[in-house]
Amino acid sequence: MKRFALWLGLSLLVIAFDQWSKFTVLAHFMEYEARPVTDFFNLVLVYNLGAAFSFLAGHDGWQRWFFVILAAAICSWLLRLTWIHRSERLQPSGFSLITGGAIGNVIDRLIHGRVVDFLDFHLGGQHWPAFNLADSAICLGVVLMLLAQIQENRREKQQRIQQP
Repeated sequence: MKRFALWLGLSLLVIAFDQWSKFTVLAHFMEYEARPVTDFFNLVLVYNLGAAFSFLAGHDGWQRWFFVILAAAICSWLLRLTWIHRSERLQPSGFSLITGGAIGNVIDRLIHGRVVDFLDFHLGGQHWPAFNLADSAICLGVVLMLLAQIQENRREKQQRIQQP
């Protein structure tokens, strides 16, 4: 139970940092206002009605509830997997980061009706779609899940080789 609480704590930390960062941007930026930080990075306030890369953003609002329900289902499944794998490191880390990120974006959808994005990377006039800390946590969580799976596959392969 102690390890599971640690993984839940990681999710809560992601949610807290994500919401704090969005609150700060909302308090200091107007929509579409961009402030250069480096030659390749701006802070900018934009909203996303859809999912990654504004997927389904052009619809009439049903997608808000679709993404809330989808995130709730995925988070429930990930919490179950976190419990099952609680004694491991990579898998539950990934699950917790994804859960925290998903909940962070759900909070935006429930409060603002859309997701708050503010990290804007660009190169030579080409901008990557703006994103937020929750999105970053989700991506990092997926990478950790993939690394855990690669480790598990190697371990299983090694066991098969060692068995006569």
